[in-house]
Amino acid sequence: MNNYKELAMWKRSIKLATSIYKLTGSFPSEEKFGLVSQMRRSAVSIPSNIAEGAGRKSNKEFSQFLSISYGSLCELETQVIISSELEFLISSEVDQIILEIDEIQKMTYALINKFSS
Repeated sequence: MNNYKELAMWKRSIKLATSIYKLTGSFPSEEKFGLVSQMRRSAVSIPSNIAEGAGRKSNKEFSQFLSISYGSLCELETQVIISSELEFLISSEVDQIILEIDEIQKMTYALINKFSS
């Protein structure tokens, strides 16, 4: 069992999810059940899968959940780009979010590789 609360990527993904919730609050109301819902689910999925995987019995299982978390990071990044194209987010917000997603992706990928060795 791994203590996920000590993982920097978990802490950062919690902050990322919080940021996504705040940013999507200003999206058009017709996006409430569309892009807003998708982005929030993706963002919450990232730390949730890290936590769930850490609670599993083996590093192999943990690695599988980290892979799901990585996929959610990719999904969220795509949704942020779409939001930018639709002009729901300003470029400085997009740049900051994409940078944070990239950093968490690197951390997640490194840990997946550690357990795959």
